[in-house]
Amino acid sequence: MHSYPSLPFNRRPVLRTACLLALAGAAAAGAQSLLAAAPQDRVELRRDERPINRTGGEAASFSPVVKRVAPSVVKITTATKARRTATATALPPGFDHPLMRPFFGPGAPRLEQPPQAGLGSGVILSSDGYIVTNNHVIQGADEVSVQMDDGRDFKARVVGRDPQTDIAVLKVEASDLPAATVADSDRVEVGDRVLAIGNPFGIGETVTTGIVSALGRRAGLGLEYEDFVQTDAAINPGNSGGALVDIEGRLIGINTAILSRTGGFQGVGLAVPANLVSQVVNGLVAHGKVVRGYLGVSAQDLTPALAETLKLDDRRGALVAEVRPQSPAVKAGLRTGDVIVSVNGEPVEDAHRLTFRVGAIAPGTKLELRILRDGEQKTLRATAAERPALLAAAGPDGAPEASADTGALAGVTFGDLSPEQRRRLNVPARVEGALVTGVAPESAAAKAGIRPGDLVLEINRQPVRSAEDAAAVIVAGSDARTLLRLYSRGNSRYVVVDEREAAQ
Repeated sequence: MHSYPSLPFNRRPVLRTACLLALAGAAAAGAQSLLAAAPQDRVELRRDERPINRTGGEAASFSPVVKRVAPSVVKITTATKARRTATATALPPGFDHPLMRPFFGPGAPRLEQPPQAGLGSGVILSSDGYIVTNNHVIQGADEVSVQMDDGRDFKARVVGRDPQTDIAVLKVEASDLPAATVADSDRVEVGDRVLAIGNPFGIGETVTTGIVSALGRRAGLGLEYEDFVQTDAAINPGNSGGALVDIEGRLIGINTAILSRTGGFQGVGLAVPANLVSQVVNGLVAHGKVVRGYLGVSAQDLTPALAETLKLDDRRGALVAEVRPQSPAVKAGLRTGDVIVSVNGEPVEDAHRLTFRVGAIAPGTKLELRILRDGEQKTLRATAAERPALLAAAGPDGAPEASADTGALAGVTFGDLSPEQRRRLNVPARVEGALVTGVAPESAAAKAGIRPGDLVLEINRQPVRSAEDAAAVIVAGSDARTLLRLYSRGNSRYVVVDEREAAQ
């Protein structure tokens, strides 16, 4: 079962995606062959944006709703080809030879990995064959198959994936498919009754019921854009990519993960809200990627101490900690210490919401920013740019950081090594590199054994001495396999990070 092992089992909750996957993945060539441009630039969703009727009595049965919605939920099966693998101690190209191993340590033997299979769920979004699922369901797959509710099977191609929201879009060659009706997830309220539909454990389509437990939930899954609908409707392995619908049968979210101490469902399920899904789907169909807006600030939440010091009446807003050079924020006149309280009239409650507000805006869009500066309200105007695939920014302590959105190093954050960190990690003065400050659970880097505290000395044979160097060397998504040289726990070693290893 695919999991997010960022917290130990015996004491703290473990985050697990609700998908039954095999232990190994597919070759990059096979995965790349699945990616293809879609023949249109957006999916025409069937929408019903009215709020649900919250005044009526509880239904005696959900059977009519299930009969209407179930045909829109599909079973997704993935297959991978046999391939040779190596562990995190793999040697660099040209050095994997018996005569060379004594000079590099024992390393690990290259193994022949048998074909593997994975299982998940998906939701039909259009009658002409566009289907949404979770990225982790299909990532690394050589073949993707979709089984309809009526028993028909189709080969699917991957239109695009967005690791930052864990959403992917598939396309099957069919017509007159039963597309789901999509609700306005911004109108969902805590306490609304919901149904979860998917294929848990591969036993067949299953329906569970519960309520919306929370909205706007962040759960630390390592995704940059987390804004989950939380539910207590039972979600189990194989449900990933399935539908969360309201009692009128309209899609309000895509089931993605659970929070559990045991690995089984314990009452906390997480779904990507339908409005965010729609935005991502249209970006993937139009461009093969999600084109997000970019302002060029590093922002943080307002603590009570910060609000008091800055003489603010409340803690709503995003405090600008850094304005990046040559960004739309610079041209708009934003300064460090400004508090952004709204974007185009939409309130900004915190730094996370600012990321969402700006990310949802198309590049080239005019932005009206309401800010607080020295206790006075001001209005600034900017034009959103396209968010870079690789960002070099300031971390929480103001130190430079770099992170990749896509590619083999997606989910890895680099920072500069401070004198205190050098002492604590016992790194000799002669050793220079970029410090790994974060690794997303279940990323390719995590699979390769890279951990926070490792020092990256080289990326693809290019020397790296700082986070800025890492940002300059990494070309996001350009290669499914990246060679790193690391310094960790007193020793240097080579590590191959293979994007195909993610989420297997």
